[in-house]
Formats: sequence, C-alpha cells, structure tokens
Amino acid sequence: MRATKTIFALSVTVLVAAGCAPTQSAGPGGQGGDEKTGTVRVWLFDEANRAPKEAAVGEAIAEFKAAHAGVEVDVQWIPVEGRADKFSGAFNDPTNAPDVAEFGNTDVASYAETGALADLGGDLQSWKEGADLLPSVLDTAKVNGKVYGLPWYTGIRALYYRTDVFAELGLQPPATLPQLAETARTIRAAKPDLYGISVGGKYTYAMLPYLWANGGEIARQDGSRWTTALTAENAKAGVSAYAQLIKPDICPPESCANFTGTQSVQAFAGGKAAMTIGGDFNRKAVDQGASAGKYAVVPLPGNEPGSIAPAFAGGNLLGVFGGSKRRGLAVEFIELLASSKYQAKMYAAMGNLPTLGGVQQQLAASDQFLRPFVDTLKAGTKFVPSTPAWSRIDAQNILPTAIQQIATGEQNVNAALGAAAEKMNNAFGG
Repeated sequence: MRATKTIFALSVTVLVAAGCAPTQSAGPGGQGGDEKTGTVRVWLFDEANRAPKEAAVGEAIAEFKAAHAGVEVDVQWIPVEGRADKFSGAFNDPTNAPDVAEFGNTDVASYAETGALADLGGDLQSWKEGADLLPSVLDTAKVNGKVYGLPWYTGIRALYYRTDVFAELGLQPPATLPQLAETARTIRAAKPDLYGISVGGKYTYAMLPYLWANGGEIARQDGSRWTTALTAENAKAGVSAYAQLIKPDICPPESCANFTGTQSVQAFAGGKAAMTIGGDFNRKAVDQGASAGKYAVVPLPGNEPGSIAPAFAGGNLLGVFGGSKRRGLAVEFIELLASSKYQAKMYAAMGNLPTLGGVQQQLAASDQFLRPFVDTLKAGTKFVPSTPAWSRIDAQNILPTAIQQIATGEQNVNAALGAAAEKMNNAFGG
C-alpha cells in the first residue's frame, strides 16, 4: 500500500487458462472450487477521487465478461481506513469473503498468517506477462517463499525540489545525502519563510532510505526468527542523519516533528518548502498547489555521488481468497487487471506506477516525470520485515516515536533506538 497509508502499503499472477486452475483448500477460508459461471466478487480500495479508477476497472470488467459467458463481476469499494474490520470478517467467515481483493503489501504477512489467501506462485509461472514483473516488487508479495498477491502497482519516493528557488540561489540538486542537508540549510538561511526540506517525525518512509543508505536495517531474519537491527552503528548513523533534518535551521521540530508523509508533501505543494521526499503518487497533489509548474524531481541520492538511496517499495496487491468457489475466474480477472494494457490505463487514471518493467519503460519514455522513480526502482528497493509482527510495530508507532525523540532532543540516539529496539523485539516475540 502506499506508504502514506500503510500504508498507505501496497504481488503476483495468474493462469493463462482458467481450465488449468487447481482447486485449493483454504483452511480458515473454507473449501475452494473452480466453477466457471456465476458472480466473481471483488473488493477494491476506495479513493478520494474514485471516478478514474472506477472507469478503468469498468473497462476491464466489460472485457472480462465479454470473454466469459454467464459470468458477472461485482465490485465493492472498501474504505482504506476501515479495511481491518472488513478483512477480519472475511477471514473469520468464508461466506463473507470475496473471490478477489486489493490490499497493501505491508498487510500481506498478517493476512497470509490467517491461511485465507491462495498461494499464487504456480499461477505466476503460467502467466504470459509474469516474467516482466520486477523482482524487487514481486518480493513484497512473498511470505516464507510463497506468493500471496499479484503486484498491481508500486509506490516509490524521490526528491521533489523547487526549480525557481534553486535557480534564484544558484543551487544544484544535491548529489549526496550530506549535500542535501547543507542545501536545505542554505535555503532556510536565505529564505526563512521556507522549510529547507519538509520532512516529518512521523514520516517513516522518508527516514528508511537514510537508514538503508548508511548500511542499516530495520531487522534481520534468522530462519523464522526476526530480531531488530536498530542498535547497530550504521542504523544509528542513518536515523541520526534523518533526524538532523528536523531542526530549526532546516525544518523546525515544533512543526515538523509531528509531520506525517502527507503533511510533508502538503507543505511542499503549498509553497512552504523548497524540497520534500514524495512519491510518484503525489504528483497530482503537487500539481494542484502553489508549487505547480515550479518543481522537478530527481532520485533521492545516497551517501556517495552518483548513488541512489534505496527506497521503500510500497504498493498494492491483488489477491485471491483460497476459499473462492471460482478460483480460476478470480485468477484470470486479476491477470487482466494487472496486465500491461490495464496497468497503463491505471497510470493514466490514477498515476499508479506499473509493476511490469516494459510498461514502466514505455511510460517513462513519454513522461519524463516518471524517470526518477523508475531509476530509483532499478537501483534497488527495500521492504519492511515480512512478518505479521510488522503490523503491531507499525501500529505502536515505534519508529516515529524514536525519530521524534531524537529530533526534539528528548533523548539521544542511543537511548531512543535502544528503547525502540526493545519494543520491536517484544513484537517479534524475542
């Protein structure tokens, strides 16, 4: 799922022929089947501006129905904020479950733990477009080697900057993370009405590239056991470098310590910041604000010139419930929705970054805005720990609390990350 909701969040494929789809038993999800007619029930996330998404999905439904006599497709639009109760009901009551569902990739581990989702690994090998799925994005759909969703779109962040401010001050886009901090200080000193860069204490997905660029990790896995890596020196260095952006000479902690990702981007879009770390999916918001027509985007740099900091690979998946009575049809439908044709349509409708490499390259060739995000994805992305414990860690705001404590001076990095590490290991079951 997009990280702003995870996120905001955020996959895998299908059989070419419905007749080849195996029947699966789904434990808590009920006994599946492979009926060839009837209604395919689909849950998709609602959006603030759903009309373009609904139109693209409607085209896919019409195409699907034309190819399958006696088949209907019923779509229910699920509010993201209410997804937990909705999915919990489906996991506990198979009669309440859809055949197909959209869900964020940060939820996949906890959903897979229920046993209600179908493993789509074999379907991926049969899908004619499956080989074009980007491996790093596909990894976000895997739990313990099994694939529980088809990546419908991915969300990558890069560095937005104000071209007019940079031109006025004779600045170039920063080539390293240390240069980014110095550039932000220079801007803040010259234009105290602007944040040098708008970032936030609650913006975990802006912090993670700093952690990873410094060689740190959130946690490490040994067999089935996860343990935190936050107290390693390289992790401390990355978190400290990010927290130093939330200072009076860049982005004052009295405002920025409480910023979420959405608020960080809103500050940039509203003309209150010279830079921000934003997603490809934030384009429309920026284009509707005071910074419209006065910005550009480059990959968020790493610590060395020419390097790109690893980005969090957010995004949403299309999954199939193992108890579906129409598994073959369900798999075929997600194959169609995630095909190159409809990934291109979804980009045009919603700005969703495709998960198929060929579609990405084709769109980037005609839309230069996409190039920094595609380059970031090609340079290598990372993901949160693929364990149900991550949902508990995220819900407890363990990382944001540590960032805020460091940024405000409430605790030093050793104390803040030490406390975060203890809480995280408790969540992991350590």
